[in-house]
Amino acid sequence: MTPHPLDILTVDEVCRARDAVKTLHPEHKLFFRELYLDEPPKAALRQYLDAEHAGSSPAPLPRQALCQYDVLDGKGGVQSHESIIDVSSGKRISHEIVPEEHHASLSTTEFKHLIVACGKSQLFKDAVAKLKLPEGFEVVIEPWPYGGLAADEENNRYFQGLLFGRDTRLNNPDSNFYAYPLPLIPIMNARTREIVRVDKLPTGGEQDGLQDDTHLENVIDHCSAADYVPELLPQGTRKTLKALNVAQPDGPSFSVTGGLVEWQNWRFRVGFNPREGATIHDVTYQGRSVMYRLSISEMTVPYADPRAPFPRKQAFDFGDGSLGHATNNLQLGCDCLGAIKYFDGVIVDSDGKGQVAPNVICLHEQDNGIGWKHTNWRTGRAVVTRNRELVVQFIITLANYEYVFAYKFDLSGGITIETRATGIVSVVNIDAGKTSKYGNIVSPGALAQNHQHIFCVRIDPAIDGNENTVVVEESHAVPFGPNNPAGNLYEVRREPVENSKWIDASSRHNRVIKLVNESKTNPISGRPVGYKFTPADTQLLLAQPESGQAQRAIFAQHHVWVTKYLDRELYAGGRYTLQSKKEIGGVGDAVKREDAVKDTDVVIWSVFGLTHNPRVEDWPVMPAEVHQINLRPADFFTQNPSIDVPSSRNMSSVSTNGAVTNGTPACCS
Repeated sequence: MTPHPLDILTVDEVCRARDAVKTLHPEHKLFFRELYLDEPPKAALRQYLDAEHAGSSPAPLPRQALCQYDVLDGKGGVQSHESIIDVSSGKRISHEIVPEEHHASLSTTEFKHLIVACGKSQLFKDAVAKLKLPEGFEVVIEPWPYGGLAADEENNRYFQGLLFGRDTRLNNPDSNFYAYPLPLIPIMNARTREIVRVDKLPTGGEQDGLQDDTHLENVIDHCSAADYVPELLPQGTRKTLKALNVAQPDGPSFSVTGGLVEWQNWRFRVGFNPREGATIHDVTYQGRSVMYRLSISEMTVPYADPRAPFPRKQAFDFGDGSLGHATNNLQLGCDCLGAIKYFDGVIVDSDGKGQVAPNVICLHEQDNGIGWKHTNWRTGRAVVTRNRELVVQFIITLANYEYVFAYKFDLSGGITIETRATGIVSVVNIDAGKTSKYGNIVSPGALAQNHQHIFCVRIDPAIDGNENTVVVEESHAVPFGPNNPAGNLYEVRREPVENSKWIDASSRHNRVIKLVNESKTNPISGRPVGYKFTPADTQLLLAQPESGQAQRAIFAQHHVWVTKYLDRELYAGGRYTLQSKKEIGGVGDAVKREDAVKDTDVVIWSVFGLTHNPRVEDWPVMPAEVHQINLRPADFFTQNPSIDVPSSRNMSSVSTNGAVTNGTPACCS
């Protein structure tokens, strides 16, 4: 069967593309980073999708693979390449050598190189020996991207490691080593795979300023165990929590064919790639086009501790690389509940060999409270429906943190894009008895540094077609006057975005971003059909604009960016973020083009963030912090699209107060 143009590459297709790349470099050893579907150009794919929706059989589009790999010359020299390969013919369509000022995305293999290098390094061993760890403790190395290079720093490829002590006396490999942070960071030259230095970390408190040599020799004697796995909890787990099951005796209401999902008037395709995780394509409702593509574009996590070397502690969790290798294999009954459909991904090893990553995406239905309700007080009859959602979810584990991402489709035509941050806060050692203004002590000897998580969602709308306009809508108070004699009037102002620009949230004016099709009019309101969302008025990047952290993350400095569509312009922070000094090719550069964006193919980038000043309750694993973007129809329909949802009684619900309801309840009659 011919694959759909948006289906992810199969293992066989990945291996064919890998073999084609190898034939192009017969005299060199190759190191593969990523290899995944190169989505067709939008113009060609739109024609294909239009024909598909019309019920015809469109001609297949070429299957192409984006291959990211290094060419090794055998003498320590490395060049990073990107090639696009036609999977069927094996021909190279395009080729680019990554410019020297950029660094290709990292790989988990390089992280392993760091651990091996530490094991071989006498410099590292000597530094660790000075810490005088208690008997029974071993050193755990947590690989991290190096962060931004300093202005005067050589443009080399580095990796760093955060160090912790693990208590082996517990005889449990899952004991929480994060409770024992060690004040050293080994630095590896990725080209030579050697430890070039070991940075000492400051451990002082407010009274010590920026100095870095205050800790005692026995550096973790004042730290305490803080485990989270059930078998190591001192009091065990609570015994009073009874089972809460999600039962769907008739099975799910959705159907899935390949990557195509159909559910309650919704139709869309699910994709996956190692840069963005789960992606959503070709979204329609009742056969009407709503979205061309949705994705999580980027996330940056800058830390606010000014003591060297912490200013370089800044991750770009999507752009720095290996997201596909960090995606969880979701477990039945744990990560998703109910009747679940799982989607597999395909990732590659350093030799370019494709392998299935099972269950990287789960699809399921969930109840999210009341959808709509009204009671006729005259008759006492209530009609109430449930807000059922269809959830597409994936989860990534990046060292200490977990991020849960979900696209939620509801019965009323809404789409919610949700992030949940959980996992373990990143901690560093602090001397006994001291406090710090750079974070909060969450466990004896463990300082959780203040930091931010700033996300960007890329929204490629197709509101009844691909020529759309962004309208900024605000509500303003009107002064007393002839048209407002009682002073209660407020006016709604609507201004279309003419050229690419950024927009910040404004709760004071209820600033709403509308995505409309000016050529299609709602027959009831007379206004253009559209969707809307309210940008979350969350705190943006706090680092000074001229700082290295800010220059690397221009996207994180405004809530909304509006740009004109370009093929392959997918990443808010640019294609290359690893060790970057500034954002290149991201939304900042896209806005500088000042493209006309009215009534055209437009892209919206929605930025929101979590300023995380840690609390003790975030330890040892933080409760999930939830943020959402809510896309809602705005004059897209002629009435509430969920008015026909059944108002039915859930017969598995029971009363715990002994009361029994006889007959059919009013809400279901």
